[in-house]
Amino acid sequence: MPRAPFDLAGIRVMPGSRKQIDVPVARLYTHAPLHIPVEVVHGRRQGPVMLVCGGIHGDEINSVEIVRRLMRSKQIQGLHGTLVAVPIVNVFGFMQHSRYLPDRRDLNRCFPGSETGSLGARVAALFREQIVDHATHIIDLHTGAIHRTNLPQIRAQLSPGSVTERMANAFGAPVILNAELREGSLRHYAQIRGIPVLTYEAGEALRFDEWAITPGVRGVLRVMRRLGMLAGEHRRRPPPAAELANGSSWARAPIDGILRPKVRLGARVARGDVLGKVADPFGNAEAAVRSMADGIVIGMSRLPLANEGEALFHIARFDAIEEAESAIETFHSSLEPLPDPLY
Repeated sequence: MPRAPFDLAGIRVMPGSRKQIDVPVARLYTHAPLHIPVEVVHGRRQGPVMLVCGGIHGDEINSVEIVRRLMRSKQIQGLHGTLVAVPIVNVFGFMQHSRYLPDRRDLNRCFPGSETGSLGARVAALFREQIVDHATHIIDLHTGAIHRTNLPQIRAQLSPGSVTERMANAFGAPVILNAELREGSLRHYAQIRGIPVLTYEAGEALRFDEWAITPGVRGVLRVMRRLGMLAGEHRRRPPPAAELANGSSWARAPIDGILRPKVRLGARVARGDVLGKVADPFGNAEAAVRSMADGIVIGMSRLPLANEGEALFHIARFDAIEEAESAIETFHSSLEPLPDPLY
């Protein structure tokens, strides 16, 4: 039986074809139109509708590059199902190099949105109605905030044997956080609607981090293969085993001053270990930042200037910390850049 066309934002995509669609979102002060860019690959064969989106926070440009490389990959040829790729959701923030919308709202706290609400609510409602509600599975790409970097990690609400758990294990990030849902986030909206969704966190805002981009592309392709959207899973090596964190917390600056880190991203630490030292410019006052638990550093500040109470080191806790450390080492040793046809 022939497959039906795929309709998005009033545009029809025929089976076996791909099309770029500009979804109108607003007008600038100059009356120039503003659009969310979307590309749809609609396979000839039945399968899931996978949404891969980046740039919900406008300064998280690693995600934009992951989507670009994904759409240039030869592996998506012969696709089963439909791939909906959105490299930049928050086009307002992207143009201004900002995490936020012009009204300083976080778009990832505005879902499901409202057609009559704030700018954030309106953009969220438009993205939800025109794009998100078409998806059967979602991968949402993120980085750390400005001046913060994240070890590649998956965040998801997991339950044993669930589709979300299988997607998380297939991705191949070294760490999986069984993270609570945050009200207003895309992940919260999708999960309560029964749509399996992963959040991939890696790297730093306003930067291209190759060690975050390459695993992101590879991870999305692995998930698509696990869902039967791509052929050849039985011929591929399984992804490196990920370790599930049972919690995480931030070590914070004990005083105001200048931070000198003593550990690197991905380092194993023990409770009480010195993660860094904060001192005033003359070194008259100095205090150590100590780990509050045994764990792995999965996020950290990249800005040496710290105010008292500021989050500096993100520590994930594991039941088997040796296995977590081994998983991170295996992950780093397996990194090889994917070939990019535009380089």
